[in-house]
Amino acid sequence: MSEAGGLEAQISQLIVTAMKARDAERTGTLRLIKAALKNKAIDKREALTPAEEQQTLATMIKQRRDSIEQFTKGNRPELAAKEAAEITLIEEFLPKALDEAGLRTMVAEAVAEHAAATGQKPTPKEMGPIIKAVQAKLQAAGLRAEGRLVSEAVKAALAG
Repeated sequence: MSEAGGLEAQISQLIVTAMKARDAERTGTLRLIKAALKNKAIDKREALTPAEEQQTLATMIKQRRDSIEQFTKGNRPELAAKEAAEITLIEEFLPKALDEAGLRTMVAEAVAEHAAATGQKPTPKEMGPIIKAVQAKLQAAGLRAEGRLVSEAVKAALAG
């Protein structure tokens, strides 16, 4: 999906398939994804780049994780399960998420590179540049990781 708007076209086809299969949950979630992408494109007043499409989907996942937390606190497991199912479907359209061990390795590389560039071990005050370096490495590798997890991994690496 390198061309702009390609993901939206792919999702439109999947909506038709899901409707024919009478899969109401999948159809509904796909429509939510399509609407979010369309709204973002309208706000921007031009087609979204693949990176912007991924960012929109990542935002949708973050919103659903927040909702799961709220529904769990509110003792509504059926609503939390619905949100979890939506996350699973949305993740199908994103690059593979990096596992924790892989993230730690990438953070260690970024810390080592920063130390080599500056000539000293980075301190917790230098978290920002290291997080940016890790995010750049993730993007270059075609992977993704939640910002919160990256931040925690960098904090742990700098503390240790």
